Amino acid sequence: MLMWYSVGTIMGYGAAFHVQTAAGRLLSVGLYMLSLVLVATYTANLASDLTISKSKDLISGIDDIKNGKLSFNRIGILAGSSLEDFYLHEISCGSRNFYPLKSQNEIYIKLLDKTIDVAISDAALLEYVTKKIYCNLTLVGIDFSRSSYGIVIPKQWLYAKDLDVVILSLRE
Repeated sequence: MLMWYSVGTIMGYGAAFHVQTAAGRLLSVGLYMLSLVLVATYTANLASDLTISKSKDLISGIDDIKNGKLSFNRIGILAGSSLEDFYLHEISCGSRNFYPLKSQNEIYIKLLDKTIDVAISDAALLEYVTKKIYCNLTLVGIDFSRSSYGIVIPKQWLYAKDLDVVILSLRE
């Protein structure tokens, strides 16, 4: 009878057995709490799995573009840039089958109005823009070309030390 009562309580439909002792009531409360925790855990895991399975990105990096996982005319590239040269030599074998963009700002406009699905551009700039300005855009993949940046200033420039301090504070 005790086993039937325990299983009935955990399953949630109850058993036709009324508890009369303090130990039985304590056991009932414990079983009700256990069933609540088990059902809540199962529901949370199910919701999490369904959310993760629906949020898969269209692509995960430059290799997906190279493998043709995406239509080439849905890829936006700034015309006349070094990235256009990279695309022509490394991805499309010289074919200009991408969507040419005239300005950096046009990248975000075309992504938001769904003219293009993907834009290849400078990682540092895209990282800043997706975090600060266009938060509804996502940056995927890893950097496929690392480069250093330099800032040219005149010798003995009045604000050279201030610029150094600001740049170092950005790195932190």
